[in-house]
Amino acid sequence: MRLLTTMLHVSVLGAALLPVPASGQLGTPDVATTAPADAWPQFRGNPSLTGVSESTLAAELTLLWTYEADEAIDSSAAIADGTVYVGTWAGTLIALDLATGEERWTYTTGDLGIGESSPAVAGDLVFIGDLGGVFHAVDTETGTARWTFETLGEIKSSPVVMGDRVLIGSYDGYLYGLAIADGALLWKYETLNYVHATPAIWDGIAYFGGCDELFHGVRISDGAEVVSLSAGAYTAASPVIIDGKVFFGTFDNEVLGIDLATQTLLWRYEHPQRHFPFYSSALGVDDTIVIGGRDKMVHAIDAQTGEPRWTFTTRARVDSSPATSGGRVYAGSSDGRLYVLDLATGDKLWEFDTAAPLVASPAIAEGRLVIGSEDGVVYCFG
Repeated sequence: MRLLTTMLHVSVLGAALLPVPASGQLGTPDVATTAPADAWPQFRGNPSLTGVSESTLAAELTLLWTYEADEAIDSSAAIADGTVYVGTWAGTLIALDLATGEERWTYTTGDLGIGESSPAVAGDLVFIGDLGGVFHAVDTETGTARWTFETLGEIKSSPVVMGDRVLIGSYDGYLYGLAIADGALLWKYETLNYVHATPAIWDGIAYFGGCDELFHGVRISDGAEVVSLSAGAYTAASPVIIDGKVFFGTFDNEVLGIDLATQTLLWRYEHPQRHFPFYSSALGVDDTIVIGGRDKMVHAIDAQTGEPRWTFTTRARVDSSPATSGGRVYAGSSDGRLYVLDLATGDKLWEFDTAAPLVASPAIAEGRLVIGSEDGVVYCFG
């Protein structure tokens, strides 16, 4: 059942939607929409989750170093101040020197491990959630805990930092707003199912699709609901926002484009032959959306029309979320390969076989690309 219709004026709960409040004009971002050249501080590189880096990578990548961790890695790396941060299924948060791959410190979260939750760095703190439902703030210099916050479900969502607060979703059905300084609960927003996706930020609002088949907008200042729309399907993928428009894939085998100002469905994309869910989070650059699918393909879609631009077929599903820099797309696949594709054409420019599935997503900074694999190896290319 597809409840997301052309005009989105009523939530499935039957209540009229609240108007979207704005700190400025909707369509003008109040956050960075690219990762700076010297950092990739959070999942997808920036609070709008665009997956875009200003760093320049070599035309043909070279493997610079590897690090063997204690367990599989689904967590995507963060990079800040010359340090790589990544979590493992053993529950270890690891800090590595970006230049050499040498271990700086390790921090143990809990026995249940770290799944897909990816670190976020702000100042002298790095944040990450674990599968035991605990959210951790760790000192970037010492690798010791500053504070922790307990939820009642697994944390697979990744943290997003905005000003003096950090947002995190949990499988207990809540999105939490916490104070960076001490982890104090500022507000919590209840959904009807797990919160798997990481929220994307635009104009003071945190937007995310839920496992309750709703698309939510939550005001960061106080946790108030400002948008609740039916997406018509279970949604695990995180959204990407560009120019006041949001794009995300669903388990109904579709990618949706929505105008945030009018709450209007712009388009829906579905491959004409291969009908598989989208678990990967899209990248958005200029007028192009690129997303991985469980149909083993990487899809490029026109952001204005929803028409396909190109597809590239791998040998296994693509749950890893692609990143882009310098007109190239960097995509991992569960076939174990890291692919470099031409953004304009989808032509394959280069590939590297890690021999283990890549579920984590690439992080790009300082002319280097870092990604972890399911056999517990961190790779750094430059």
